[in-house]
Amino acid sequence: MSGKLYGVGLGPGDPSLMTVRAVEVIAGADVVAYHSARHGRSIARSIAAKHIREDHIEEALVYPVTTETTDHPGGYKGAMEEFYAEASARLAAHLDAGRTVAVLAEGDPLFYGSYMHMHKRLVDRYDTEVIPGVTSVSAAAARLGAPLAEGEEVLTILPGTLPEEELTARLATTDAAVVMKLGRTFPKVRRALQTSGRLAEARYVERATMSKERVSELADVDAESVPYFSVAVLPSQVDAERPVRERGEVVVVGTGPAGPLWLTPETRGALAAADDLVGYATYLDRVPERAGQARHGSDNRVEAERAEFALQLARKGRRVAVVSGGDPGVFAMATAVLEVASQPEYLDVPVRVLPGVTAANAAAARAGAPLGHDYAALSLSDRLKPWEVIAERLRAAASADLVLALYNPGSRSRTWQVGKAQELLLEYRAPGTPVVVARDVGGPGERVRIVRLGELDPAEIDMRTILLVGSSQTQVVRRGDGEEIVWTPRRYPEA
Repeated sequence: MSGKLYGVGLGPGDPSLMTVRAVEVIAGADVVAYHSARHGRSIARSIAAKHIREDHIEEALVYPVTTETTDHPGGYKGAMEEFYAEASARLAAHLDAGRTVAVLAEGDPLFYGSYMHMHKRLVDRYDTEVIPGVTSVSAAAARLGAPLAEGEEVLTILPGTLPEEELTARLATTDAAVVMKLGRTFPKVRRALQTSGRLAEARYVERATMSKERVSELADVDAESVPYFSVAVLPSQVDAERPVRERGEVVVVGTGPAGPLWLTPETRGALAAADDLVGYATYLDRVPERAGQARHGSDNRVEAERAEFALQLARKGRRVAVVSGGDPGVFAMATAVLEVASQPEYLDVPVRVLPGVTAANAAAARAGAPLGHDYAALSLSDRLKPWEVIAERLRAAASADLVLALYNPGSRSRTWQVGKAQELLLEYRAPGTPVVVARDVGGPGERVRIVRLGELDPAEIDMRTILLVGSSQTQVVRRGDGEEIVWTPRRYPEA
């Protein structure tokens, strides 16, 4: 009968952190295998050394390359694939002979470990058991004496080998994080932490639980001294002290048309970093609550007051996120904030505007590509501008044969504007012109329909609806599944 394969997690380095089960499996194994670089020294073997007997058969699985270059025809990846195939064949020979094989792994065998490459090649052929071990992530947190994640916080574990922009985006948007595989990647990881605004809170742990352990503030670490067995840690933000600043800032963010799926990484980062969230209560409800943040909800009709309140907080050293729906610069909060920020007393307050997915783009994507050519965006609300101006602009856009994105088409107190707009547009567009009627895109009540301009029912339109009115070139096609899609060609016919 074939032998049994074990993947044995040894913990982060201190032999006393090996599990009882790991010790039992090593004691009962015929073969003990472990990985090492070409120098022959194996950290895994050194951790388990006192449990390895003279009668154990030892298999040293020596990597052909680690960080150096290779002349293998398949490059680094080809050399490693060949090595894993040869190593798993060596282990298979022992298993076929009926021997029990224990493959030692630092930390946990299936967490960024070398064992997994053996596991994937052998698990379908042999009886296999994995013995979990304490990871370097847990060991680092223990050495720091700091919680990693608490309550509903999200912990993100990242390899330092990711591209710098990807690291920056992920570090900006998470609550807590651990970045592994430092070594030569450390300068890049440090820059990502700096760019994401997280460097001040980052901690550094090197060789956790080992004899040469080192713990410090990451910002103080010399890049030349960082080994591979080190991690960067962003601990839990619960109960963390907010930094004291001489001057704060206001960041106006767009949350898209609905919930978290529509947030950009940059917006997530700004929301996570804010001391205060200011906005219309409905939009604030889309943002998860975070420890230490203050939330200031208000009615939708007090934009100027909301903007001034945010700027006043920033003057006191607070980092404020003004939360808007959609894109803050499209019929939303950015204009209100910038208008107040242009007053003399607020000229020294930094203000940034971060884009979001606006309703027109969200609705267009659901329907197909009606905005594929030139289009105009207009608001049908006459609260801030006379209807005569709206009508004049509608005529101009309609006569130019532009696709129209009509925001704020109706509400409880504005019920006639859609009908007037329909009458006006029918002077320039055929009754069969496609109109996308999109309500609550991304939300639980989402409904997107394609109707004809002549059949549009104004009574069905409310404030949560946006209308996309096609041009003379806009097409409607019924697909094989019975669904209609609408699109506007990018090529316009010559006169």
